[in-house]
Amino acid sequence: MSTVDQYIANAPTQHQAILMKVRQTILEAVPQAIEKISYQMPTYHYHENLVHFACAKKHVGFYPTPDAIQHFSKELAPYKTSKGAVQFPFDQEIPYPLIKDMAAWRLSVVQLAHGEN
Repeated sequence: MSTVDQYIANAPTQHQAILMKVRQTILEAVPQAIEKISYQMPTYHYHENLVHFACAKKHVGFYPTPDAIQHFSKELAPYKTSKGAVQFPFDQEIPYPLIKDMAAWRLSVVQLAHGEN
């Protein structure tokens, strides 16, 4: 797969609408980011990779970097997390506002690191 459209089209049908909404949510938060496939998953890049997401059997994997996992640890408490990833189960409401906030936070961190406002 070379595009995010192809990635979503190849996901299980019952998860495609959720993946499209995750994609839309990220794009709203980081409109200047370049959308691409990296590490075999949808990736949003601005100076560096900001966030990734992926479809797993029972959850959406969201990969906003370890710093974001730590920064949003209170909000992520209900979810399974690891160093740089969080799992949003398909059988629960997907927290789109949290995804948007995390993507926007990553963009602000990267912009600050590159001397942008």
